[in-house]
Amino acid sequence: MRIREVVVTGQNQVELQTAEIDTRDLASNELLVDTEYTFISSGTELANYTGREPKVFQKGEWCEYPWRSGYANVGIVREVGADVTRAAPGDRVFTYGRHASTIQYSQDRLVAPVREAVDPAVVAASRMAGVAMTAIVVGEIGTNPWVVVFGLGLVGNLVSQMFRIHGCRVIGVDPVAERRVLAQRCGIARTVGGDADEAQAQIQEITNGDLGNITVDAVGHSGVVMQALRATASHGQIIILGTPRVSVPGDLTDLLSETHLRWITIRGALEWCVPMYPDVGNRTSQWSKQQTIFDWMARGQLQVEPLISHRLKPKQIKQAYDGLLNEPNVYTGVVLDWTSD
Repeated sequence: MRIREVVVTGQNQVELQTAEIDTRDLASNELLVDTEYTFISSGTELANYTGREPKVFQKGEWCEYPWRSGYANVGIVREVGADVTRAAPGDRVFTYGRHASTIQYSQDRLVAPVREAVDPAVVAASRMAGVAMTAIVVGEIGTNPWVVVFGLGLVGNLVSQMFRIHGCRVIGVDPVAERRVLAQRCGIARTVGGDADEAQAQIQEITNGDLGNITVDAVGHSGVVMQALRATASHGQIIILGTPRVSVPGDLTDLLSETHLRWITIRGALEWCVPMYPDVGNRTSQWSKQQTIFDWMARGQLQVEPLISHRLKPKQIKQAYDGLLNEPNVYTGVVLDWTSD
């Protein structure tokens, strides 16, 4: 069977290629899914596309060039293996599948049914909400805390909304005015901009000097973590939601001393540390996270659709990556539509 797939062939190089898959090789725990929509992760995918992630140059690593990108897929199940229990032919499912017109996919990874009434393109975009929600999983929210989120890109916007859903008093921080406006459209009433000193002063004023009980780095930049540290109240928490990839010079003692003297907890929030399915009952898992996200979307509490700026064809993948990279205030979120050429 001939398919189309997105392949990052090298640094700043991406193509829509054709490939052959043998559907007779479908394993007993695999599904064959005809893709309708995929969504681009502007964090992981752009880091690999640009080479900011050093593993792309390392033999045998998961993202070594050439890399078949993507991990947010909505499609219709065409066929299932003998042991598949999580979906049946004809079902629309949300998976962590890649950018390809048809995917061969193991049910050991997330397979979630999609409700009929929901726009499947928006469901694909909800993949980034799964990334964001890890901050909710690891954070100790407590009672009526101030939460300061640094970075109001896709993930920062979504995690701000999630803390608001939990009743927190949220402040979004971003130097880019357009991102602050978009966050306000999504229900984040308090946003601040300016340079680091200006943002700190505004945070102190809004919180009446209390600062953030929880601060979140949604950028993935070590310099932002240091900015978050200044904005964190004593006995507070810093959640590192974005993955730091770029080296930043500085004195590590500044970080460790403040953490020690003010009893601050630093929490990592990589979503892949959360199990795929609950072992017992309704324990936290990728499955339970996504079900919660679907519920919030259905009830109108979590706004995902406003974050989609472009719906492009797969053949426009180069435009999509370069737009997200070079015009992030215009390309806030990109869906690839695989339903027609």
